[in-house]
Amino acid sequence: MKLRALLVGLATVGLVAAAQAADPIVIKFSHVVANDTPKGHAAEFFAKRAAELTKGAVKVEVYPNSTLYKDKEEMEALQLGAVHMLAPSLAKFGPLGVKEFEVFDLPYLFDNYAELHKVTQGAVGKQLLAKLEPKGIRGLSYWDNGFKDFSANTPINVPEDLKGKKMRIQSSKVLEEQMRALGSLPQSMAFSEVYQALQTGVVDGTENPPSNLYTQKMHEVQKYLAVTDHGYLGYAVIVNKKFWDGLPADVRGQLEQAMKDATDVANKIAKEDNEKALAAVKASGKTQIKVLTDAEKLAWKKALVPVHKKMESRFGADILQAIYKETEFDPTKF
Repeated sequence: MKLRALLVGLATVGLVAAAQAADPIVIKFSHVVANDTPKGHAAEFFAKRAAELTKGAVKVEVYPNSTLYKDKEEMEALQLGAVHMLAPSLAKFGPLGVKEFEVFDLPYLFDNYAELHKVTQGAVGKQLLAKLEPKGIRGLSYWDNGFKDFSANTPINVPEDLKGKKMRIQSSKVLEEQMRALGSLPQSMAFSEVYQALQTGVVDGTENPPSNLYTQKMHEVQKYLAVTDHGYLGYAVIVNKKFWDGLPADVRGQLEQAMKDATDVANKIAKEDNEKALAAVKASGKTQIKVLTDAEKLAWKKALVPVHKKMESRFGADILQAIYKETEFDPTKF
């Protein structure tokens, strides 16, 4: 009888273990933009690739469009373990206490993606991600969205055209100073609230890559768009450090490869998606688009590049100089 009971017990344990082994590891991945944006596409690709590489041992559940958390709530949710993975814009790390990331908010820091990737995929990028560790966060990668343009309900041709306008920004001291350099009134608010704020006149305008402007239908409530390409909007894909460190080593390795593949996809489609979105905004007939000449862009640079020196103490001269070295940027030209 004892032997029988032991055998039954072992069989039960085996069944439970088998059931547990069959249950996939669930990763909740929350973000605040639409599925048909560069970040949305990359998140879906990562979920698919993770399932392939782990042979179903990991299931990534993607929650787009602030369906789980708004952008002001998601970071705390990650630290508490209520969600496992995020891809917040780089401006979100300033309020967390890692102000160095706000260097990416500087206007006209990068002229193109090649310059940008020297930083995000190089030593400076890794150095910045490492600063998240004491916050209980592991940084995995950088994903591009694109370069931002200004929109408003009045024409935008020269920097002075934004003087006195209430302009929505993310929560960032650098972006606040950028708007003040233009004589604008910076208004920080959650991304999910921007459309209504534009529609009701709570704010006059905003800054976004075309993909965000189009997928959030902001072009329907913004009559003018200037293709200024004045600032970079990118994301850091991050995970709860305790959760990540608790994963089996082989699974972590497979997920790291899935993330590498997803990053390649994200950065490849970012430029394409923004070009398509800009064309779609133009085709809608709702927004008049101004493409700057070289001389006109130079005027915007002269108005905004002084923000670099003014905000240098915010993130440290060493970080800024390291980026200048990588991109061969010379602020004295402006």
